[in-house]
Amino acid sequence: MSSTRDLIAALKAELKLAGITYAELAQHLDLAESSVKRMFAAEGDLPLSRIDAVLQLLKMDFADLARRVADAQPLRRELSEAQEQAVVGDAKLLLMAICCLSQWPFEQILGTYRFDEAEGIRYLAQLDRLGFIELRPLNRYRLLVAKTFRWRPGGPVMRFFRERAVGEFFDADFDGEGEKLLLVHGQISPALISAFNERLERVAQDFAQQHLADQRLPAEQKRPYTMVIAVRSWLFGPFAALRRDS
Repeated sequence: MSSTRDLIAALKAELKLAGITYAELAQHLDLAESSVKRMFAAEGDLPLSRIDAVLQLLKMDFADLARRVADAQPLRRELSEAQEQAVVGDAKLLLMAICCLSQWPFEQILGTYRFDEAEGIRYLAQLDRLGFIELRPLNRYRLLVAKTFRWRPGGPVMRFFRERAVGEFFDADFDGEGEKLLLVHGQISPALISAFNERLERVAQDFAQQHLADQRLPAEQKRPYTMVIAVRSWLFGPFAALRRDS
């Protein structure tokens, strides 16, 4: 829930964007400039009537301000164990969450998967209650998770995909258009593996950004791809059993 401090910060940002000084605002409010500065101090007292007056000057309404405050809130990097368990407990809810992560419009989700409108709205509302999205009018939504969002390592969603999807994913020759499977083994320093992981994260981000950019393309010009990136300190079991130190 937004605090008064969040509202004040949002108003200050809008005043700065509009190029309105405290002196000009004081004149509009019929107050001394020092009084205005006290209202906008970190622990200032800004009554609702004053907020309304500032919004009039900015030509905004309270709903606009509330959206600015919501947009400025820190985004989640991951869900709690209980939240993930709720998502993975219903395959359609998990699918809706993944569609939202891909920023599909509601109409595209309904046109692609077997949701009727009422069912789709119900699942969006569930994700809203879980803090995954903010559901807005006309079935629009805003993600409440960061671009760096990840499913919890070892959490309910990753366990679901390991148990249900990994075998299906790797049961292929990876020789189709745009497909690739690389298996590389080596011994390198921990410092260097950290650098490699940073590069792999950038590749994953590039993939995600390209997905968003290609949302504008017609459906016939796109194909679904899934990229899995994994690195761990590991030696294949039968090989490990042959090590002299095993």
